[in-house]
Amino acid sequence: MVSLATTFGRGAMTNHWRDLEHADVMFIVGANPAENHPCGFRWALVAREKRGTKIVHVDPRFTRTSAVADYYMPIRAGTDIAMLGFLIKTAIEKNLYHEEYVKHYTSAPLLVKDGFGFKDGYFTGWSASANDYTDKSTWAYQLDSSGYAKQDPTLQDPQSVFQLMKQHYSRYDVDTVSKITGATAEQLQKLADIVLSTGRPDKVGCALYAVGYTHHSKGVQMIRTLAMLQLLLGNVGRPGGGVDAERGHANIQGNTDNAISWELLPGYLRIPLAGQETLADHFSVNVPKKFDPKSINYLSNYPKFLISLLKAWWGNAAQKSNDFAYSYLPKPGAPSSWLDIFNAAYTGKLQGLIMNGMSPANIGPNSNAVIKALGNLKWLVVMDPFETATSQFWKDAPGADPAKVQTEVFLLPTTHWLEKDGAFTNSGRWAQWKDKALGAPGDAKDDAWVFTQLYQRLKAAYQKGGTFSDPILNLTWDYLDPYYPSLTEISKEINGKDLTTGKQLASFALLKDDGTTSSGDWIYCGSFTEDGNQMARRKTTDPTRMGFYPEWAWSWPLNRRVLYNRASADLQGQPWDPTRPGILWNGKQWVGDVPDFPPTSPPSDGIKPFIMLGEGVGRFFSLGLLVDGPFPEHYEPVESPTPNLLHPNVSADPKAVRFPSVQDKFGTPDQFPYVATTYRVTEHEHYVTMNVPYLVEAMPDMFVEIPVELAQEKGIVNGGRVKVRSLRGEIEAVAVVTKRMKPLQVNGKTVYQVGIPIHWGYVGIHKGGMGNTLTNFVGDANARTPAFKAFLVNVEKV
Repeated sequence: MVSLATTFGRGAMTNHWRDLEHADVMFIVGANPAENHPCGFRWALVAREKRGTKIVHVDPRFTRTSAVADYYMPIRAGTDIAMLGFLIKTAIEKNLYHEEYVKHYTSAPLLVKDGFGFKDGYFTGWSASANDYTDKSTWAYQLDSSGYAKQDPTLQDPQSVFQLMKQHYSRYDVDTVSKITGATAEQLQKLADIVLSTGRPDKVGCALYAVGYTHHSKGVQMIRTLAMLQLLLGNVGRPGGGVDAERGHANIQGNTDNAISWELLPGYLRIPLAGQETLADHFSVNVPKKFDPKSINYLSNYPKFLISLLKAWWGNAAQKSNDFAYSYLPKPGAPSSWLDIFNAAYTGKLQGLIMNGMSPANIGPNSNAVIKALGNLKWLVVMDPFETATSQFWKDAPGADPAKVQTEVFLLPTTHWLEKDGAFTNSGRWAQWKDKALGAPGDAKDDAWVFTQLYQRLKAAYQKGGTFSDPILNLTWDYLDPYYPSLTEISKEINGKDLTTGKQLASFALLKDDGTTSSGDWIYCGSFTEDGNQMARRKTTDPTRMGFYPEWAWSWPLNRRVLYNRASADLQGQPWDPTRPGILWNGKQWVGDVPDFPPTSPPSDGIKPFIMLGEGVGRFFSLGLLVDGPFPEHYEPVESPTPNLLHPNVSADPKAVRFPSVQDKFGTPDQFPYVATTYRVTEHEHYVTMNVPYLVEAMPDMFVEIPVELAQEKGIVNGGRVKVRSLRGEIEAVAVVTKRMKPLQVNGKTVYQVGIPIHWGYVGIHKGGMGNTLTNFVGDANARTPAFKAFLVNVEKV
């Protein structure tokens, strides 16, 4: 999300699942879609059948995706930036990039301030005493007298983004990258031959990733490197191209769209921070600067989106005279990410938690520490259809002593998604309305019912008096049943309306900053209009024959199926490949997909394609937007079997999120010599299926995948039991001795990797060790996402 927003302007899949059929090359990294996204992955197989698409898979494990790929390359977990850096280096040095696209649709020509550089593991501006980048003044463009970024269209200026990028990745030669990743030079070269074949107008390739990239201490930069490669090849904005983020389950995309993440308001607006006391303060930080006269810089409309949100939430109480109730919004002075929340609980600084549809005892890193953190709370509310490891931690966790747990636990039985209606937004941004399949059993209630009851009780309490009661008492609550709003009503509120007429709005282009419009999430404006619920549409007409199906459901923004689609056509408005048009100018208008720019603007206007960015073009150089540098750099995982070959004295990302509490424990390779990575299996999907008998029967026992060679060294047999230890804890599991996990040659020594699924626990039909007992409590430098995918363990025969 952070990566794609920084590079392209929006934190979402650029294309959609059906669009995979248009790709010439499918580059799958940090993902296993054949198992974890099987319905979407069918379009990869259709693509190969129809057009001979080459499917490439790079992963620490040989999976079901690897089995159907045309080319599989193993890699050491956590080293993908090195692999991608090699591809960038090769594309530039061998002129395998899409030159016209790069010159006109990316930031390659922009000039960076003198003095910017990188040395010995640090970008300019690092302060050893502060252990931070304290001077980012060179992480910026050179500006002309009008405030626009200076450019060199020839890409030859040494301060151009292109030349600086070329210099940065010049260190990523094939031999060095082979020693880092464990892939051989021959494997890396074959990978380059296939992936870089799309850097031309008549070819296009897509890149797919999932949490195998997200869950690292430098996960944001991993994804950014992938996005940069796609820009270099000219693959973004085009049918069959893009960077496709595979979301974890049916509504992860809808969750992030609607602010499930701690730092966001709906529609990826930003939570105000301490010191931003007025709207003007907030806008001064969050309304982006325009760096090119031909840039739309659409986020300059940020005030319209935020003020419309405030009107949706507080209605008549939000007036210009009180800054539209901006003072009602919280303004945190410190992060509230998942890791920060449980660190606060662990250190006794948090009193209570409401857990809604998640079980941190299973899904969090260092499960033992998380369980201890839960035991430090005064109260815990768990909303779930089943008992979970979190609701039962006080009595069922290993070694639990209920007499010593102070936490009062409330388990509220809530409905499964089968038992309610509403909309799911899939990975491709398609919001699809669904009906309730089953009635709720017993006393189970919808989440909306539970939260409404809580709100009504809070409101009644504040009506009797209380500090700062206005945000509660003035909240807009105009539902037919104020104690149980329907999801249809909420969806209409999310869409927004014209407050002067009361009519539903058809587009976020109609939102205003004068308080006359409301919208609960501006990117969903158009999803529920005066014409009805657009998400419930199910027409199968496809006038473009490009798989857009514009009347099947609704996709944000404005039913656009491929983002940044102006980049699918050349400067004259004609498709790079006429057989795969995204949009095209027919002499009078743009036809095809919904244009991702002003639809009446002819090619002669020269409007830039990446409308959400101040540059108007795809961003190679991320300025000061990311805390660990403007270019992605290979850093080792916090736990690694080897020093960083590129800069041994700065091995891990210096900005990776760590905590000074006892959770901050990291193993060393002398104690824990093997690299571990975690994953999911199809048979379990996630955690709720541990309560489904048929699925438990299909995959009953917690297991660990172990290379044949390691098993032989340790005397471990297939089906035998093993103990897996990290510095955080240990588990027992069944050994699956397999050729799917290959030993790798890393920096002159053999490195073994083991695969650990995450689904089991101490509740459910069949119990087993929790994989996250072993993972470390460290987060991505920018998103603060836990780094589950690369850590060190030891394995012994039981």
